[in-house]
Amino acid sequence: MKVRSKGSWGLFRTKLRLPIVLLSCSVFFLAGFFGSTLLSQFQDIDGDVPKSRILESVVEEKEDKVFEAIPNGDSGDSFVSSIPFQVLSWKPRAVYFPGFASAEQCEHIIKKAKANLRPSSLALRKGETAENTKGIRTSSGTFISASEDPSGTLGLIEEKIAKATMIPRSHGEAFNVLRYEIGQRYLSHHDAFNPTEYGPQKSQRVASFLLYLSDVEEGGETMFPFENGLNMNIGYDYEECIGLKVKPHRGDGLLFYSLYPNGTIDQMSLHGSCPVIVGQKWVATKWIRDQETND
Repeated sequence: MKVRSKGSWGLFRTKLRLPIVLLSCSVFFLAGFFGSTLLSQFQDIDGDVPKSRILESVVEEKEDKVFEAIPNGDSGDSFVSSIPFQVLSWKPRAVYFPGFASAEQCEHIIKKAKANLRPSSLALRKGETAENTKGIRTSSGTFISASEDPSGTLGLIEEKIAKATMIPRSHGEAFNVLRYEIGQRYLSHHDAFNPTEYGPQKSQRVASFLLYLSDVEEGGETMFPFENGLNMNIGYDYEECIGLKVKPHRGDGLLFYSLYPNGTIDQMSLHGSCPVIVGQKWVATKWIRDQETND
């Protein structure tokens, strides 16, 4: 019988060790890979946060971060502020501001307006009269400027509207505080004045800010029937409450723009107030112009 020499056996053992090492590494790698995969699956089953949620939480953390203010100009602010908002539509540009004013501020404005309410009027086109436009706008209202409010409430709200719109306070008309009772409404209309219908305009309404002063149990929505170009070719009669609807909630604000950035009227900014079915609707409207006003 032929016996393998020690030298031959050592060489054989060395050749055998390399495949064993490679095989062991491969086994451990595969075990680790599949183990981590199974572990992650079990973690998801146990309710751990998925990657999309993790990303959202990171974004939220950044939003909660307190930013250091940089040196400001004479007319600027020395602090960083944040006003929560939601874009409701790009056509027209409409933005919703939840919790824009406090319940106390809303009650103060209502109390101040109540004693001076009068039937709401219209800006008349050529050939229109108060008689033949009766029923288009059936609310009661009054105009109040911030200078008429010693408490400073309207002034604070004006400052906040200026920050939200990035248009100075000096471009705003006085607040038009309105009350809609059951059945009262405002048919669809534009806040900007078309010169071919209303004559030459020294300045134009760029945007409107509606501050809802009360909740409405049913009805009273602000509606945009032409939102995203819908209903523009159906022979719309300006009375139907269709399209994008915004339900009033006390303290919330609604901003929409009547003009495009190039200054032309956005036809999709047509809007109206649906009839109140149950309750009352109180709203303070701030019309903002492209030039300074005297209010």
